Amino acid sequence: MEKKAKIIATLGPSIYNEKKLKQLVDNGVDAFRINFSHNTKDINEIVSKIRKIEKKTNKKISLIGDLQGVKLRIGKIKSENQKIKFNQKFIFDNNKEIGDNNRVSFAYPKILKKLKKGQKILIDDGKFIFVITKKIGNSVVTICKSQNCFIKSYKSVHIRNVDISSNKLTIKDKQDIKYAIKLGCNWIALSYIQNENLILEARKLIKKDMGIISKIENKHALNNITKIIQATDSIMIARGDLAIDIGHSEVPKVQLSLIKKCSQFSKSVIVATQMLESMIENSTATRAEINDIATAIFQGADTVMLSAESAIGKYPSQAVSTMAKTIISTEKYKKKHIEDFKNSILTNKDPVKSILLSVKNIAYNTNVKAIIVFSSSGKSAKLVSAMRPAAKILTISPNINVSRQVSLLWGVQSINSRDANGWKDMISISKEIIRKIKFIKKNDFVIITAGLPFGKAGMTNMIRLFKVGN
Repeated sequence: MEKKAKIIATLGPSIYNEKKLKQLVDNGVDAFRINFSHNTKDINEIVSKIRKIEKKTNKKISLIGDLQGVKLRIGKIKSENQKIKFNQKFIFDNNKEIGDNNRVSFAYPKILKKLKKGQKILIDDGKFIFVITKKIGNSVVTICKSQNCFIKSYKSVHIRNVDISSNKLTIKDKQDIKYAIKLGCNWIALSYIQNENLILEARKLIKKDMGIISKIENKHALNNITKIIQATDSIMIARGDLAIDIGHSEVPKVQLSLIKKCSQFSKSVIVATQMLESMIENSTATRAEINDIATAIFQGADTVMLSAESAIGKYPSQAVSTMAKTIISTEKYKKKHIEDFKNSILTNKDPVKSILLSVKNIAYNTNVKAIIVFSSSGKSAKLVSAMRPAAKILTISPNINVSRQVSLLWGVQSINSRDANGWKDMISISKEIIRKIKFIKKNDFVIITAGLPFGKAGMTNMIRLFKVGN
């Protein structure tokens, strides 16, 4: 059984080798994330390796460019894993010199001015806590309140109740968007989004065949969530920063609520952060981590993501394999529940969605083996995926970038093919593809759906039931 939910692996030193990248794809990775918060010096070479693997495996692989945004980070540390003792004095300052186990650069003078005695500075997704004891000029003196505190370069910083709001892309973000386009990224992920304005700004800078992922990481985003979902192509529930901002105990219900809401608007959802955290150092996952993945799949998540587990972890291949096996097991056991979950899709103002719901209903017939979706822009593929049909989804697009983009969607097998010149040509292309696919036999049925006239994006208005062999 093939999994329908997809897996994203974050690129990093642990998997830069071509053999390791291929192993991850073989084990179930569907997309790779480029984290622009870290060094991307050799990323051109890595992308070339991924595209080579794509040709070898005949599997379309999506690339995600994850922008840094306004997320606060400490500066560079002299040597990795600097240990800071419990109750030790530690300084955060505006000095850009390399840090050590006594101080670190925190090059945000405006933020430093706002800080007060007693406030907590949380480092590395809230793992380590420092309490401010006093201010000295452009620096704050803190006491470390965490056991086994090891600080690494450029780790995230979170300070509750300090407004760092920004509704614009940073200069770095704009530069990274240009670089992402050059690299051939299929998605742009927006960090620390607060409302739809950032999405609208990014739309103007990206290519038409790129999708936008909005990362939900703070209260501001939750307060504007409906408009964000409507404006974006996908959301990512970035649970690390979100947990720090709203409290860890609030995250489970927010995760479920966001998945449900995205379902209503036919938008895909990525669940991320610490899904297999223990596998950074260990070859096996904990039962709690396995349950976390399964819960996301039960709830209706389209995609789950590995971060440090694949980027710097000791066991990236095992982590992917563990995630894939958990997805398959969960989907097999609770298939009906997952399909029913998606029945809440809102169709009242969109006749195209009503048409595609009909596709889904037809596809429940056991003789229907596949839905072939002709999609020049990817919109039809996204909508069919959101319907959670029982049959396999085969999407066909003449645009290689669209093919790669939709390969991240639930249940989609993406195929890059020539554009159809008309109905007869569409049937001809479908027959060519069917001949290459082993699971479709003579007398099986496939559903073909597309928009007429051909090539007009977002105009899915045609359904055809086709019997193989006729």
